[in-house]
Amino acid sequence: MLPKIFSIGSFYLPTYGVLVALGFLLALAVTTRLAKRSGMNVEAVTNLAVYCALAGLIGAKLLMIIFDWNDPQIKIFSLATLQAAGVFQGGLILAIITAFLYVRKQKLPWLQTADVFAPGLALGHAIGRLGCFAAGCCWGTECTRPWAVTFTNPDAAALTGVPLNKPLHPAQLYEVFALLALFAFLYWRIGKPHPPGRVLGLYLVISSVARFAIEFTRNHEQALPFGLPFSITQWIAIALALFGVVILVRSASGSAKVSTPAAA
Repeated sequence: MLPKIFSIGSFYLPTYGVLVALGFLLALAVTTRLAKRSGMNVEAVTNLAVYCALAGLIGAKLLMIIFDWNDPQIKIFSLATLQAAGVFQGGLILAIITAFLYVRKQKLPWLQTADVFAPGLALGHAIGRLGCFAAGCCWGTECTRPWAVTFTNPDAAALTGVPLNKPLHPAQLYEVFALLALFAFLYWRIGKPHPPGRVLGLYLVISSVARFAIEFTRNHEQALPFGLPFSITQWIAIALALFGVVILVRSASGSAKVSTPAAA
């Protein structure tokens, strides 16, 4: 596809990096808008978004390094690794830990805070997945469907290892469409009366179920653990979905105060 927007000598502007930055800015705009509509401290929410973004980048890279540690063909400490997308769940987990610590320190309502982040997180992730598609990373398995995609750009193969001239499942685009639909649903849902944590729980369950299903069309460079036909990221998706179910059950218990957002 188009892994480089332009090149000057050995320097190039990666499409993935630009789209990730765009995704963060749009996610931040959505989150601050929802925070303001909910009567929350917009400055504190903005600071939290920045901290979570940094934690997300670090966590995604760390989990990718853990996955690839024993692969002799992967250069862990290299520019290619630095430019790689990483594993989203690793970023999400570290971002959740960071958010919990920050929210606790600032004495913010953590479930309500997480709710206003959920729609923007889905939108930002969708745009980031477009970057993955442009770069060629996170490619799919071979596909004979009419919508199969074929990578032909040598730069994509050099940067990510994606096989060229083979029809593949557009696994990245599957996730883009799923996440955009999820964003639209969550943005609509948060505007309705809801107990704190409801939107977060819906995000965790729906996004995890979608990721679990899409993983069956993804190429897996890691060995499947536990002798079962699931990837490590699918096991993480199962754990996150269960966590989301717990939040939904607790939010449905009636013990939490229902939030009614103010009109935009």
